[in-house]
Order: sequence, then C-alpha cells, then structure tokens
Amino acid sequence: MTDDPDAEALSSPDNHAGRDERPLDPRERFQRAASARQSADVDPESDLWSGSYSHLAMLGVWIGGAAATVAAVVVGLLASLTGAGWMILLACVVGLWLVLGGWYAYRRYSVHYNLTTQRLIHESGLLWRTVDRVELIDVDDVTYRQGPVERLFSVGTIVVNSSDRTTPELHLPGIDNVREVANLIDDARRKERRSRGLHVESI
Repeated sequence: MTDDPDAEALSSPDNHAGRDERPLDPRERFQRAASARQSADVDPESDLWSGSYSHLAMLGVWIGGAAATVAAVVVGLLASLTGAGWMILLACVVGLWLVLGGWYAYRRYSVHYNLTTQRLIHESGLLWRTVDRVELIDVDDVTYRQGPVERLFSVGTIVVNSSDRTTPELHLPGIDNVREVANLIDDARRKERRSRGLHVESI
C-alpha cells in the first residue's frame, strides 16, 4: 500500500480501462467484426436434396429411336428386302437400341447429385470417379433449360455459374422436377450468403 494518492490513481484498474478506450479506426472495426462473425456458432451442414439422372430425361431419345425403328421397317417393306437384307436391317436396329440402352444405363448409374446447406456436390463416372464440390457461397447464378419433350415431364438440365476456379460452370442433366430443384439451390445459396455475409457498410 502506498501513501501517494497520485500513484494509487495511476495504478487503478478504472484508470487503465479509461486509457485503453480509444476510438477504433475502420480497419480495426472491420477486424473485430470479422473475428466476432467467425467465432459465432455455425449451423452444422445438413442434406437438402439428392438425386440422379432421371429415366424421363431420355424420353425424347427413346421416341426418336422408336421412330427410326418404324422407318427402317417401312423402308424394308417398300424395298422388298431379301432374308440377308432383313438380317442387316435387324442388326442395325438392335445395334441402335443397344447404344441407346447403354448410354442411358451409364448416365443413370454414374451420375449423382447432392445438395447440402453449404455445398453442391456432383459425382460422375463409373470406373473413374469425378467429384465436383461447389460452395454455395460461391454460386452466382442458377438457371435451367428444357426441350419440348422434357417440359411435358418437368425434367431438364440445371446450369450453375459460380466463382469456383475449377468448376465455373456446372451442368446437372436429367433433373426431375427441375424448376423446384433449381429454386431450392437458389434459395440455399441466398441463405448461405446471408448467414456468412459481412456487410462493410454496417461496421
């Protein structure tokens, strides 16, 4: 204990607190706000939607294949093909359907989509797997496109444009209920941006 009142006043906690309280410059206010934002509780990542290539997405192709088959039979009848000619024609038709079936099976079982509250994940490939992960906060725009047949069955392709350097434009073909899924992705990206956004003008 000291008898000097001036020394006692200088060493008091209240006096130190008063000396430390000074106006912060904009940079320091930004850093403090960013630290507070980062230290806040973050909602855990959860699944919002998952899907794969829809069987309805190739209806237009199936219709084209059926039309080509009927046309081949008509040509064969009009040309009065012999047995060998019919065998060649049959081989062509079977080959066409094998190609279409193989292409559908590949897309059906090699393409998978998953949307979470923070990311959009696109997996493709059977033997060699490619996985694209796009952070929703990086997504700039979500659009979708449909052909005439696809519109009848509410399927289509979603196109995601983002600032991601590896996947600036991500195509998601064969999506069932394409309008609803596109809106879901857009709503999720808006919510993620609002939850993580830091507005300089509010600091």
